[in-house]
Amino acid sequence: MRRIIISTIGTSLLTNQIKRGDQAEQDWYNQLRDTANFTLENTPKNVISIIETLKNRAIQKLEQSSIPQIRLASAELNGIYGLYNNQLQEGIQDINWLISTDTAQGKATAEIVKEFLRQQGLVNSSIYTPSGLSTASTTAFAEGIDDLLVWLRKEIIPLKDSYRICFNLVGSFKSLQGYLNTIGMFYAHEIIYIFEGKESNLITIPRLPIKVDESLIEPYTVQLALMAEGAGLSLSEVTEIPEALIGEFNGKKVLSTWGDLIWDESKDNLLSGNLLEFPRLHYTDTFRADYNRITDSTKKVQLQQDLAKVSGLLKESDGDTSVLFQAVDYTRYKNSNQIDHFRVNRSLRISCKVIEGGILSLRYYGTHDHVQRSEGL
Repeated sequence: MRRIIISTIGTSLLTNQIKRGDQAEQDWYNQLRDTANFTLENTPKNVISIIETLKNRAIQKLEQSSIPQIRLASAELNGIYGLYNNQLQEGIQDINWLISTDTAQGKATAEIVKEFLRQQGLVNSSIYTPSGLSTASTTAFAEGIDDLLVWLRKEIIPLKDSYRICFNLVGSFKSLQGYLNTIGMFYAHEIIYIFEGKESNLITIPRLPIKVDESLIEPYTVQLALMAEGAGLSLSEVTEIPEALIGEFNGKKVLSTWGDLIWDESKDNLLSGNLLEFPRLHYTDTFRADYNRITDSTKKVQLQQDLAKVSGLLKESDGDTSVLFQAVDYTRYKNSNQIDHFRVNRSLRISCKVIEGGILSLRYYGTHDHVQRSEGL
């Protein structure tokens, strides 16, 4: 089975090229250390020059070295060579993604590894840099991990039935390794490390049968669904939710990195059951009947996600439906008694009406024809 290999990228391939005995380069390591979290735009020109010099040395070293020397020079390549038993040609049909930090040094190192792999025939090698990912601060790191999770769910997880997903965590910073090790237990088929030492033996950790205990979060499904759709909640609304699932943004409570992961693993079960009672939404008997006729659990999940989105927007706007116009294509039926509607997708929609207190009363759900016919339009 073909593989998708996700390799975390550190900077040791650069720093290992410093000539420690050279008087002119004695302070290079300290300069790189002190600017390790700088973006390219913020990195001083003299450090950019150092990075370029070391990058050229690293490229030359990889091109002129034997496999054992290459593996010693690059932790990332050490893991990839170990995965293929030193036969990189075995991976020609595989996809390699290199995860770099959003820093000048991280991107430079990733470029070296990418170009080397392509020269060896692994042409499906690319770099993904989560926006802002660095260890400059807890906030920057968490936001970068959030970006990475979104990318994994969108680009990698849909391919898990066609490819074997492997996390190569030999390189990179320990903080990133720690997060990716846990994330890999949910998303990867296997995680690989390398024993340190002359032999560089491969350590393979298969995916463990981890399952989220949904009973612990089921009582908070409404709050979790709202936050997953972008709503920020108050402290009083999330007090009972496990602390690890909650983060903070602009003074509001939102899902943390782990909250996103746990919700992603649980939402299909939690949203495919009974109709949830979301703030500022009222369900008529006819709407409940339409919901109960849904036999496809995927459609139930999609509908409840849209209800959470609408609810969150109305909650933040204090019932002002103008916030829904673009978000869900909210419009009014012509020649109706103030009956509005919004789309779930291209073919499904919900009719509704604003009632007292800025509450949106949902009336019918289904196809365009079903909703219009039920409304007598």
